[in-house]
Amino acid sequence: MKRFSNSLLKNAVVPSALVMLMFASACKKDANSANPVGTPEASKVKTDAIGVSGPKGVCYVEVNNNDIRDVGKYKLSTGQQLFDIAIIFAANINYNTSTQQAVLYYNPQVTNVLNNKATYIQSLQAKGIKVLLSILGNHQGAGISNFPTQAAATAFAQQLSNAVTTYGLDGIDFDDEYADYGTNGTGQPNSSSFVYLVTALRQLMPNKIISFYYYGPAASRLSYNGVTVGSKVNYSWNAIYGSYSVPNVPGLSAANLGPAAIDIQSTSASTAASLATQTVNNNYGIYLYYNLPDADSHTYLTSVSNALYGKATTYNP
Repeated sequence: MKRFSNSLLKNAVVPSALVMLMFASACKKDANSANPVGTPEASKVKTDAIGVSGPKGVCYVEVNNNDIRDVGKYKLSTGQQLFDIAIIFAANINYNTSTQQAVLYYNPQVTNVLNNKATYIQSLQAKGIKVLLSILGNHQGAGISNFPTQAAATAFAQQLSNAVTTYGLDGIDFDDEYADYGTNGTGQPNSSSFVYLVTALRQLMPNKIISFYYYGPAASRLSYNGVTVGSKVNYSWNAIYGSYSVPNVPGLSAANLGPAAIDIQSTSASTAASLATQTVNNNYGIYLYYNLPDADSHTYLTSVSNALYGKATTYNP
């Protein structure tokens, strides 16, 4: 089921009646090395979790409601960090109707995390955890799938690269949701947009992580003019929480894919454990967590870590 982000309601200009309708009808969607996949260095990408053999743990945190530093509070019983990648959820693609250009936007909570990078970002990086910024639409018609030209895609890629440099991030995650394509006279998704975007971003930041949340129009527009998204991004993962589905991203190996996805606050512990077992048995390299709360969740997470690594999870506030 589709994830519905609190980030969007705080960022978007949406009539109150529509907001109530969205709340009523929406439900949640139930790397240590950053060498770009598809390059000569791809064989050197470390696919194991931090300090232990097994899939990387990737965790989205809704920073409107929870502290991104929670990701660093969980370790395996043998001392390694449970999570390898923390994702700030989320920045947005807004649309400037005067210039007709996509604009990178941060709501107050995301702004706080980024402006206080020593507190929120560097503290995780000091533990070996990579920190990415998730990018998604904001009901204004602009998204990763409808850049009208290569120049427009490159211009937005430059904004993203600048953000990574300014805030000391480890990369960018793309999530093709909530764009409301066509709003404000914008175009519908096209076949070249996402390919142009990831191609430009990879050129701008060759040694950073680029990931794709496998969802939305972009998921069916992964190749253009002989260039594949899979040759430009490092990872892709399933977007339907509580399910197991392998993202179909040509160019990515099993080590760079995450078919299992859970919502920590709604997926049952037994389902989470079963999905972890499938991930290990099928030799996939990513396990995706969403919605990590501020409260101690180590008992729940132990059900996952026992299946992934044969080790319990501890909470270290």
